[in-house]
Amino acid sequence: MNAKTSIRCQNFREYLSQMNALTLDKLYAESAICLAVFRELPPLAKHYTSRLLFVEQPIPTAVINSWVTQSALKEHNETIEMLKSLRIWSDAQVPGGLPAFLVNSTFRNSLKVALLGGGDPWIIKQTKDKDKHERDITFLDNYALERWECILHFMVGSQNTGEGISADTIQTLVKAGLTRYETKDTSPSLTAEGFQFLLMDTFSQVWYFVIQYLANLEAKGLNLVECLSFLFQLSFLTLGKSYSTEGMNDSLLAFLQNLRELGLIYQRKRKDGRFYPTRLIINLTKGHKEPLNVSKQGYIVVETNYRVYAYTDSPLQIALLALFTEMQYRFPKFCLGILTRDSVRQAFRSGITADQITNFLKQHAHPSMSNTPTILPPTVIDQIRLWELERDRFLFHEGILYSQFLSQNDFEILKTYASDAGHLIWDNPAKRVMVVSPSGHDDVRRFWKRHKKEH
Repeated sequence: MNAKTSIRCQNFREYLSQMNALTLDKLYAESAICLAVFRELPPLAKHYTSRLLFVEQPIPTAVINSWVTQSALKEHNETIEMLKSLRIWSDAQVPGGLPAFLVNSTFRNSLKVALLGGGDPWIIKQTKDKDKHERDITFLDNYALERWECILHFMVGSQNTGEGISADTIQTLVKAGLTRYETKDTSPSLTAEGFQFLLMDTFSQVWYFVIQYLANLEAKGLNLVECLSFLFQLSFLTLGKSYSTEGMNDSLLAFLQNLRELGLIYQRKRKDGRFYPTRLIINLTKGHKEPLNVSKQGYIVVETNYRVYAYTDSPLQIALLALFTEMQYRFPKFCLGILTRDSVRQAFRSGITADQITNFLKQHAHPSMSNTPTILPPTVIDQIRLWELERDRFLFHEGILYSQFLSQNDFEILKTYASDAGHLIWDNPAKRVMVVSPSGHDDVRRFWKRHKKEH
């Protein structure tokens, strides 16, 4: 089956829960990481963690179960599973063999340091002297968006030279499967996952990219634990304040430059010895997505005749629209495209879904569209979904065709074996043809050779 390719932006907790126990214990030795984890826990998980923060022995499961009423049992069980997946709690036993839970001692000690003080000071410190090139929040928001859109421009091909994009960033895009090289001499082109990535909101894009970058961090000679701790220290900083690079080693300074390229921090010059965190890094691990303070209104108007009017001259915004519309005209600060069956189906073939298209159009709708009850015309939404359903009526499977059987008996014997073994995809007894899955082809072929020798 040719299943839809799909990418999903993991949240912070999901990212950590997939790490092995050894790596998590190393991370939990850092107070900044433990504080970031605690900050993003749901309220009940925060309550349980705080309640057992100073308890060093196992607590019987029956005692913990008594903390909630029957009506809250589902949330209680989900909370326990979450704490166990993050290795904050683990299964244990009390004397007598009764089941119990034990708080991770490394996490507990680091969180106490973060909440109560003590331990080693964080490496990031606010600058004491006044910056004569001080930057305000509006500047930082515009800078962050400009730097991030530079990467998106490169992905859609509106920035062919890759100016301002480092080899590390291009390599991350390729390894993440967002772009690929058709040949060695060409620029990277978008993949199906890359199309979906472009339709995400900015904060989801940044977090997804950072996760992919961190996956290859150690291959670049950087320490994952050190960089993650540094990353989460940055998320606790104050927007609009400058911080010093004093005391940072060469690895962290190199990591800081990578964050600078992504628009997560602003640094006028390396020799200044100071930097400003942007909203992208401060909100990186937060569940809510505080918008950038950039005065960019929606620019898309969709009519019932499937015409899409875009009041923009941004090459990036036009390129994004061209992913699923057939562009007709382009004027200064205005262009016109049409949602057609072919243009939308082309987007579906690239892995984009109907919901992603409609959400994108709603997210960037012109303010005048907000006066309508549904923002987008219902006929347009329904038609896009119908085009998707129309395509989903067909299921595509890779397979090996078996035909030209000498007798009906031979066909039935082989078909029965393939079916019983779970390798049969499709068959037509009248024409003596069948299709076997590629993974089962060798098994079916070996069976047929044995059968021919025996008979």
